Amino acid sequence: MDKTFQPADIETKWYQNWENKGYFKPSGKGDPYCIMIPPPNVTGSLHMGHGFQEAIMDALIRYNRMKGKNTLWQVGTDHAGIATQMVVERLLDAQGVTRHDLGREKFLEKVWEWKAESGGNITQQLRRLGASPDWSRERFTMDDGFYKAVQEVFVQLYEDDLIYRGKRLVNWDPKLHTAISDLEVISEEEKGHMWQFKYPLSDGSGHVVVATTRPETMLGDTAVAVHPEDERYKALIGKTIMLPIVNREIPIIADDYVDKDFGTGCVKITPAHDFNDYEMGKRHSLPMINVLDDDAAMRCVADAYRMDGTRLESQDRPLPESYHKLDRFDARKQIIAEFDSLGLLVKTDDHTLKVPRGDRTGVVIEPYLTDQWYVKTQPLADEAIKSVESGDIKFVPQQYENMYFSWMRDIQDWCISRQLWWGHRIPAWYDDAGNVYVGRDEAEVRQKHNLGDINLKQDNDVLDTWFSSGLWTFGTLGWPEQTDFLKTFHSTDVLVTGFDIIFFWVARMIMLTLHFKKEVPFHTVYVHGLVRDSQGAKMSKSKGNVLDPIDLIDGIDLESLVAKRTAGMMQPRLREKVEKQTRKEFPEGINGYGTDALRYTYYSLASTGRDINFDVGRIEGFRNFCNKIWNAANYAIMNTEGQDCDQNNDGGYELSLADRWITSELQKVEKAVADGINSYRLDLASQALYDFIWNEYCSWYLELSKPVLWDDNASAAQKKGTRRTLIRVLETVLRLAHPLMPFITEEIWQRIKPLAGVEGETIMLAAYPEADASKIDTQAEADIAWLKGVIIGIRNIRGEMNISPAKALPVFIKNGSADDQRCLKDNEQFLKTLAKLEQITWLNPGDDAPMSATAIVGGMEILVPMAGLIDKEAEISRLNKEIDKLAKELARISGKLSNPKFVDKAPADVVAKEKEKQAAQQQSMDKLEQQLQSIKQL
Repeated sequence: MDKTFQPADIETKWYQNWENKGYFKPSGKGDPYCIMIPPPNVTGSLHMGHGFQEAIMDALIRYNRMKGKNTLWQVGTDHAGIATQMVVERLLDAQGVTRHDLGREKFLEKVWEWKAESGGNITQQLRRLGASPDWSRERFTMDDGFYKAVQEVFVQLYEDDLIYRGKRLVNWDPKLHTAISDLEVISEEEKGHMWQFKYPLSDGSGHVVVATTRPETMLGDTAVAVHPEDERYKALIGKTIMLPIVNREIPIIADDYVDKDFGTGCVKITPAHDFNDYEMGKRHSLPMINVLDDDAAMRCVADAYRMDGTRLESQDRPLPESYHKLDRFDARKQIIAEFDSLGLLVKTDDHTLKVPRGDRTGVVIEPYLTDQWYVKTQPLADEAIKSVESGDIKFVPQQYENMYFSWMRDIQDWCISRQLWWGHRIPAWYDDAGNVYVGRDEAEVRQKHNLGDINLKQDNDVLDTWFSSGLWTFGTLGWPEQTDFLKTFHSTDVLVTGFDIIFFWVARMIMLTLHFKKEVPFHTVYVHGLVRDSQGAKMSKSKGNVLDPIDLIDGIDLESLVAKRTAGMMQPRLREKVEKQTRKEFPEGINGYGTDALRYTYYSLASTGRDINFDVGRIEGFRNFCNKIWNAANYAIMNTEGQDCDQNNDGGYELSLADRWITSELQKVEKAVADGINSYRLDLASQALYDFIWNEYCSWYLELSKPVLWDDNASAAQKKGTRRTLIRVLETVLRLAHPLMPFITEEIWQRIKPLAGVEGETIMLAAYPEADASKIDTQAEADIAWLKGVIIGIRNIRGEMNISPAKALPVFIKNGSADDQRCLKDNEQFLKTLAKLEQITWLNPGDDAPMSATAIVGGMEILVPMAGLIDKEAEISRLNKEIDKLAKELARISGKLSNPKFVDKAPADVVAKEKEKQAAQQQSMDKLEQQLQSIKQL
C-alpha cells in the first residue's frame, strides 16, 4: 500500500466498482431488511442534515447486508412541486418568458427537460458519501408507476368518503398564488405596530376599543369578542357595534379564548382572514367575509360565506371604491388614516410580533379562504394512533411518541391541493354546471357516470407533495400491483428521519399505509437531531454558516468558501460579517478530509434525538484516525507479507499473552459495536471501535507484537502465532468498521485478505464479525492490565524526571505479591523491550533500595534509581525555573481572588474558572516541589 492514506485515490474507484458490479442490490437470500430513503427534493443539493441522515442509513444497510440479510435500500427523489416550478420559472424569466406565455403543457415539457439535465445532482452527491442504495430501482414521485399509485389512492379515498372539496382557511402565498403547508411557512419575530381603534356601539351609547396588528382585515370583521368573565364588558355581550368605514352591524360575543390582559381585552373577529378567528367563527356560527383576492389586494366586492363554506350572498358587500384592488399594506395605511380622520384612532404602539413568511418567496403569508381539496384525517389518525400505542411502530428515542400523539389527537383535516402546474394533477373533472366527478382518467369518469360527450374540464390543481410522498413505502415497491418486491420488503424495517417532519410525513405515511395496505409502513422510526454549527446555531444560507459535506470531503480554498457563503447576500453589512467570520474560522480554507472521516464524525455525534454541534476540529481528529488505521495496516503487511500466517489453517502456532489478550478484547468490542448499531446508538458503536483500534490494537498490541516478531530468540511457532493474530484481528476490525468507514476498509481488506486466509470479492458482502464468548480470556486481560500499569508507571517517571525514552533503565520492584512475581517472570521480555529497561530486580522484604522515583501499581512499588540517570544540577536549575514561573502565575491569580472588587463584581462562572486555575497551578507546583526534593537527596 502507499505510505500515506489519500482518500481521493480510492473513493471513486471503489464506489464505481461496487455500483457496476451490482453489490447494492438485494441478494435474494436471508431475512428481508428494508429502509426507505426520505426522498430529497429533485432540486436539492446535499447539506449537512442530508449527510448525517444518509450516513446513518448507509451504516444500518451495510451492517445488515453483511449480517446476511436480503437488504433493500430504496432510493428516489421527490418532485418538489413548488421548489421545482420556481426553479424553472426563474430560468424562463431570464429569457423573458412566463409559464403563462407557454401554457401548461409546454411549461411541463420544460420542467421535464430541466429534470433530465439538472435533477440528478443530489443523487451524485449521495454517491460521494458512499451511500449504497439499489440505484437500479431509483424512483421519482412523478414517474409513471408512482403516478398510478397516487391516482389510485386519491380515487379510493374519495370513494371511501375520506376526500372532499370545501372552502376553508389556508396558508396562502400571494406571490405563488397557491396554498402551502405549515412546514413551508417560517414565522419569525419582527418589529411592527399595534393599533387601537374605537368601534361605536350601534345604539349610540358609546364605543369599545379593539387592538389589532392587521387593520387591513377589519373590513371583513364579523364580530367583536370579549372574555365572558371580563367585568368591563359583561353588560355589552349580545349588543352590536357599527363597523366603521363599511357601516355593517356586527355582534359583541363572549369567548374564553380572549385574553383579558392583552391589549384592551376586546378583539375584532375576522374568520376569513385569521386561523384563530376562524375557529371562533365555527363556535359562534359567524359568517366569513373575504375582503382580499389572490394577490392579497382588496376586492371590489367582499364575498360572504357560512362556516360550512356555502355562499351567503345576502351579506356580500361592495367595498368603498377607494380600496378597490389596493395592496393589503397600502390598504392598511389608508384604513389607519381614515380611522384617524374619523376620530376613531386611539393610539399606535410599537409591537413585536411573529410574521409568517413563505420559505420560498419570503412574502407575508395570508390566511385565506379558498376552495381546496381535503382529506378527512380523524378516521385515519385513529388507526395510526393505535399502531404506536400497540407497539407495532416504535419511536427511537421513545419520547417522540408523545409529540406524535399530541399532533394526531388534535389533527385537522388535511389540505391536499396546490394551485401549481408541476405535480400530480387532481383526477377530478367538472361539467359546465360545476358538478364534480372523480376517476382514474376522463374515460373512466364518462363511462362510470354515463356522461356521453358533454363538456368536461379537469381540475387545474395538483396534489400536495406530502400526499404523494405519503405513499413512499408501498408506492415505490409497485403498488397497486402486488409485486414480489412489495410482498418481500413491506412492511419496511426502520425509517430514519428528523423530528421536524414527524407530522408532515411520518404520520401521513402511517395513516395512508394502514388504510391501503392494512399494515404499518415501518416498524421503527429512528429520529435524529438537527446538525447545527459549532456554536449551536442553526445552519442557514442567510446566516452564512453553512457547511457543505462535499467541501469537507474534497476541500475548498478560503476565497471560494467566502464567495460560496456570501453568494446572494444583498446586505453589505451581513456580507462583511459573514466574510470576517469565515476568514477567522477557516483561515486556510477547508482541507479535504475524505468521506470516511466525515462519516465517522457524524456517527460520533449521533446520540439519539439530540441536535449536534458540528465542529470541523472533530473531523480532523477522525482523519487522523484513518491515518492510524492505514499505518497499522502497513505495519501488519510489512510483518506478514511472504510469511506463514496460518493462511491455510494448518496450525503449528503458539499464541503469546498479547495475542490471547487482543483476541479477548476483540470479542468485547465486536459485541459493543453490534449492540450500539442494533440500538441506534451509533455514537456508542463508533466510540467502542475507536477506542479498540487506537488504544488497544495500535497503541498496545502492535508494540507488544514487536518483542516476538523482532526477537531472534522467539520460536517459529511464536512468530507464526503473532503474525496470525496481527493480520486476523486487523481483518476482523476492518469488517467491523466497514459499515461506518466503507472506503478505507475496502482498500485495506483487498490488500490483506490473502494474508488472513479469507476469500471474497468485496468486504461489503463479507460476514459481519460476531463475538465468541469462548475466546474471552480474563487471565490474559488481567496480566496485560498489570503489564500496562508497570510500563505506564515507568513512562510517567521518565516524563516527570525528564529522562530520555532512549535511556535504558534499571528497575527495582518492591512489595510485590506472588502474582506480581508470576507476571514479572512471564512478561520480563515484554517489559524490557517496551519500557526500555536494562535490568529488573525483585526486592524481597528487608532488602534496601537506592534513592528512587516511585510508581505504584496495585500494592506493588516500581522504583527507578535516580543516581547517574540525570544531570542533578541541570535538573535542579530547570525545576527551579519552572517553580518560579508557576509561583508568579499563582501569585497573580491569588491576588485577583483576594481582591473583593473582582470577587464581588465578576460573574460567578468567571470567578469559578479562576479558582479552578488556582487549584491546578498549586497542584502542579506541589508536584514540582516533590520532584525537586527527591533530586536534591540524590
